[in-house]
Order: sequence, then structure tokens, then C-alpha cells
Amino acid sequence: MTGIVRATIELYRGALRATLKSFARSWLLALAVVIFAGLMVLATSVAAPLGMIGGFILGAVNALLIGATLGLIEQAVAGIRRMTFQDIWDSFGRYFGDVIGVGFVLWVPIMVLDRGMAANPNGPFLAAAIFMLLFILLNPAPEVIYQARPQSPLDVIRESYEFVLENWIEWFLPLAVLVTPLGLSFFFGISGRLGRGAGLDFFQVLVLPFTLLTAWLGYLGLPETAGSALVMLLTPPLAVAMLIFRGHLFAALHGASRRQRMFRGGMGGA
Repeated sequence: MTGIVRATIELYRGALRATLKSFARSWLLALAVVIFAGLMVLATSVAAPLGMIGGFILGAVNALLIGATLGLIEQAVAGIRRMTFQDIWDSFGRYFGDVIGVGFVLWVPIMVLDRGMAANPNGPFLAAAIFMLLFILLNPAPEVIYQARPQSPLDVIRESYEFVLENWIEWFLPLAVLVTPLGLSFFFGISGRLGRGAGLDFFQVLVLPFTLLTAWLGYLGLPETAGSALVMLLTPPLAVAMLIFRGHLFAALHGASRRQRMFRGGMGGA
């Protein structure tokens, strides 16, 4: 047991060190996230009056921006060189098909679910439970796309599911540490919102750090005015740091069992 604990601590320590190094080389990603958010807001305002066609346009823009973000995170995690503005420009179009594919596979059942739950008196509760399950099982989908590079959207879903089954403790423990002081209701609320997009909705990429910052600053008793300003300022870099940390953690966990990680750390006999 001691060996497992030590291996897990070393796992997070290594991921955190790598995250700090990656962020130092790729801080432009935070600026890219702000630019992408502005583009997403603009696309939303343009698409809103267009009905279903607008929805398809918005989905395409979302896939373009999420794919670009994943491409930049991939570069940051690889840590080959410092990120430049040219890298941001070159990221457009990356993983577009993967994001669109997963989104389409999830869109149909979610649409059916929404309509079915609307007629059910227990619909909100059931929907929240289902979206929480999706949040858990498809949580590593972004990392699966740019690191495992599966062949199809169904492979993304399958590999995400298998990864969570194998590594659920190590993968969710950092989030649990951040969320536990805020209560179960906070977790249920945030997981219900994030479960719809499998981590592939651009606004949802910002929702988690934004909500965590808002909740924690309120929990610490910071005045609302100062807290709001800090949340707006810190959300983009925190979102980037969280994505980079997830990338390094996924890279360390993917394809390796707990026993293998213990041996890597020289603790095979623990």
C-alpha cells in the first residue's frame, strides 16, 4: 500500500513539474484561449437567429476551435519548443474531423434523451445522473483524441471508457481534491453541465476553471467585486494549465498499470 501511495504522489509530482515547464514555454496558449472565446461568442451571435442551420454552423466553429486547442495542448505537452503566434494560426483545422465525429455520435442520443426526459416527471434527476455518468466515462476524450489518436469516434468513446476503468482513481483524484470542500451539490451541478460535451465543447472548457475559481474565491470570503475581476483574469491561464496537466497525467497513465508505474519508480518490491 505504501508503494502505491508513493508511486501516486510521484505521478502527480512529475505531472505538475512537467506542467509548469510546458506552461512556461506555451503561455501564449492562454492568449489563444481568449481569442478563441471571442470567436466563439461572435459565432454564437451570428448563428443564434439561424435555427437548425445556425446550430450546425456553431457546431463546426466549436469543432474548429476545440481541435485547434487540442493541437496546441499537444504541442505544449510535447514541449519541443516555445510556442509562437504562427503555431496558433497553424493549429486551425487540427483534429476537426475527430471532434465533429464524436460530437455527432453523442448529439443524436442526447437529443433523444432531452426530449424523453422533458415528458418524465423525474426527467431532470435522470438526465443529471446520465450526464454525470457521461462526464465520468468520457472525461479523457480530449486526451484520447490527440494522444491515442483512435481511428473513429466510437474508438474515442471506447478508449475513454477503458482508460477510466483502469485509472479512475489517479485520473479523478486531483479534481476530487479541488471539489470536495465545495460539496457534492457542486460536483453534481458541474458534472451535469460538462457531461453533455465530453470535454469537446469550447465554452465548457472554460466553465470548469471559471466555476472552480468563483466557488473557491467565494469560499475564501473574497469580496464579490474583486473576486469577479480575478476570475475573469485567471480563468484562461487556469484552463490552459488544467489542460496541460491533464495531458501530462494522461501520458503517464495511458498504457501503464499501477504495478508498472511502481516498477518505473523503483518500487517494484513495495
